[in-house]
Amino acid sequence: MAIDLRSDTVTQPHASMRAAMAAAEVGDDIYGDDPTMRRLEEQAAALVGHEASLFATSGTQGNLVALLTHCGRGDGVILGAESHIYYYEKGGMALGGLFPLVVSDEGGLPCLEGVAAWCRDDANVHFVPGRLLCLENTHNRHGGVAIPPGPFGDAARFARDRGLRTHLDGARIFNAAAFHGVDVRAYTTEVDSVQFCLSKGLGAPVGSMLCGNRAFIDRARHWRKALGGGMRQSGVLAAAGIVALDTMIDRLGEDHENARMMASLLQEGGLAVCPNPYPTNMVFVELPGDGSRTEEILRRCRERGVLFGTMGPRVARFVTHGDVSRDEVRAAAAIVREEVGRG
Repeated sequence: MAIDLRSDTVTQPHASMRAAMAAAEVGDDIYGDDPTMRRLEEQAAALVGHEASLFATSGTQGNLVALLTHCGRGDGVILGAESHIYYYEKGGMALGGLFPLVVSDEGGLPCLEGVAAWCRDDANVHFVPGRLLCLENTHNRHGGVAIPPGPFGDAARFARDRGLRTHLDGARIFNAAAFHGVDVRAYTTEVDSVQFCLSKGLGAPVGSMLCGNRAFIDRARHWRKALGGGMRQSGVLAAAGIVALDTMIDRLGEDHENARMMASLLQEGGLAVCPNPYPTNMVFVELPGDGSRTEEILRRCRERGVLFGTMGPRVARFVTHGDVSRDEVRAAAAIVREEVGRG
C-alpha cells in the first residue's frame, strides 16, 4: 500500500462513515425532503456561527456559487494572486461575467493597500467596481499557513469598512483553528460567507459546505442548481459529512504533528524545508538543482511506494492526513531523503 502524501483529498471514508451512508434516511433534496441533508446543513451553519448553509459538490463549486451570489455581471472580485480561487478554479467567475481584481497575497493575506486601491469611485464609468474580497485560510500555495485570527479579522473589517462584502475560502479552516487553538467562529463570523470542505482533512468522500445568512443561502441555492449541483437523495453523502463534523475536527492536530515530524526528518537529512510561521498539515521542500531532476525523484519515490506532489519545478509538497500514520511518515521521510540524495 502506497504512502500517499499528495493531498488530504485522498482520504478514504472510514467504517463509521460507510455505515452511516448505508443507513442514511433520504429524500429528494431539490424538494427539500432529505432529512439527513437538512440535518447536515443545520449542523454546519451552527458550527461556524451563520444562519444557514448549503451543501456543494466541491469546494470549487461552493466558492463559485458564493461569488455569483454576492456579485452581479461586471462586478469586480478582489482576491490574491496565489489564491486557490484565482489560481486553481478554472476561471469560473468568468461564467458570471465577474472580473478578478488581483492583489499580492504574500504571506497568505491580501495586501490591504492593494485592496484599498481597488475600492474606487463607482461614479467613474472607467472603473470596474470592487464588490467582494476573497480570503483564504489556510492558504494552500503559501504552505498551508494558518493566518492568525487577529490579522484575519483586521483584513475582513478593513474590507467591510470600505463597503466590500467578504467571502472566506475556508477549505481547511478547521486546520487554521486547530493550529491557533481557537473556535472556528473566530474566523467565520468575521465574513459574510464561508466555504469549507468535508472531503479534505475531515475525511468525507464528497462535498463542501457554503454558509451565510438565510437570504444569501436562499439565493445561493438557485445558483447551485444553475451549475448542476442540485441533487436528489443526497443524504447518502450528507451522512458522511455529519460523521466528519462529529468525529474528525478534533483529530486535525495529529496531522499537524505528523507534518512537523516530516519537516524535521527531511531537514535532518539536508533537505531545504520552506519556512512557515504557522504550519499545519503541509510541508514544502525546495529540491536541489534547477528542477530537471524533479520528475525522476517523483518517479523513484513512487516506485518505492511514496507519493507526493509539486508546487512548481523545484518545490515538493507533502500533505499529512488521517490515513497516514506516524510510522508511515517516518518511512516516507527516509525514502525521500535517500532518493533526493542519490544525485
